[in-house]
Amino acid sequence: MADTANSDAFVEFERVQKSYDGENLVVKDLNLSMPKGEFLTMLGPSGSGKTTCLMMLAGFETATHGEIKLDGRPINNIPPHKRGIGMVFQNYALFPHMTVAENLSFPLEVRKIGKSDREAKVKRALDMVQMGSFGGRRPAQLSGGQQQRIALARALVFEPELVLMDEPLGALDKQLREHMQFEITNLAHQLGITVVYVTHDQTEALTMSDRVAVFDDGRIQQLAPPDELYESPENSFVAQFIGENNTLEGTIKEIGEDVCLVQLDDGELIDAKPVNVSKVGDRTTISIRPERVEVDTAKLGDKAHTLKAEVMEFIYMGDVFRTRLKVAGKDNFIIKTRNSADQRRLQPGEQIEIGWLPRDCRALDAV
Repeated sequence: MADTANSDAFVEFERVQKSYDGENLVVKDLNLSMPKGEFLTMLGPSGSGKTTCLMMLAGFETATHGEIKLDGRPINNIPPHKRGIGMVFQNYALFPHMTVAENLSFPLEVRKIGKSDREAKVKRALDMVQMGSFGGRRPAQLSGGQQQRIALARALVFEPELVLMDEPLGALDKQLREHMQFEITNLAHQLGITVVYVTHDQTEALTMSDRVAVFDDGRIQQLAPPDELYESPENSFVAQFIGENNTLEGTIKEIGEDVCLVQLDDGELIDAKPVNVSKVGDRTTISIRPERVEVDTAKLGDKAHTLKAEVMEFIYMGDVFRTRLKVAGKDNFIIKTRNSADQRRLQPGEQIEIGWLPRDCRALDAV
């Protein structure tokens, strides 16, 4: 699902397609609009079309069909250096023979900005990323995290209204990556800039974005705020790609507006919310998040649906217990329970009952 064109949009893709060989489309009929100041992430697996969309917006790739607009102005035929867009790459793309200050000054020199203004802008950009004392160093003298801060400062130094980021944190370790996620998001909101961010890391997308466009096979499968993507996936691909997810296969036996009856492949009948099914007889994949499943089914009341389960594996993860169960003939059903004083540790081989509310169980397209 994608946006339709919006006259108030700052960034617009209108029926954009891209093919490299004239036959196979890497991007298929993309419609997407972004307001000014939004942090939008393009998320998807390798080959899904997200980076190609970013490169077309930057001007490094040309759309085969359709139009891309920036602030209402078509930019298909405008070269990259005249689009006024900041770019941050995974490999930093810093000039090794230049100092940090010279790296930041370069895009200002290209724009014919005077020396005193350049120096003031470079200082401001370095201070923004807490690297004010590093202007005289060369990239090789910096750590990976420091180089990424400089790359970010260089993208911001000429005060662009739009910044594009292509997997910018991919080379950093987990702790630094999480710290930089927070810093980039804060900085973007403080400056009021519009950001298009590309990643294949779904946790990164959920924690940083105002909205996320989930790509697969050259199309946007769903475009929504992070909580909506996670809680209300519109199809099986999104449900599986965003966060951890349990699936059970079955057939629609009855269908209404808010609830449908599904017969699982082992014969069990359960209620679910019909999302991406249309009629009796449709095959469906049931989606249920691990944290929505209760072991203490009494907590759920009489509306809960319960199933028998066998404990296959119990893993202590600090703040939560992660338990793998055999449910409805499948042995990869996961539940997560909070580590609390009264939470019982389950044992492999133990027979238990699990349950959930029908509203948390979604009937999606068959995988």
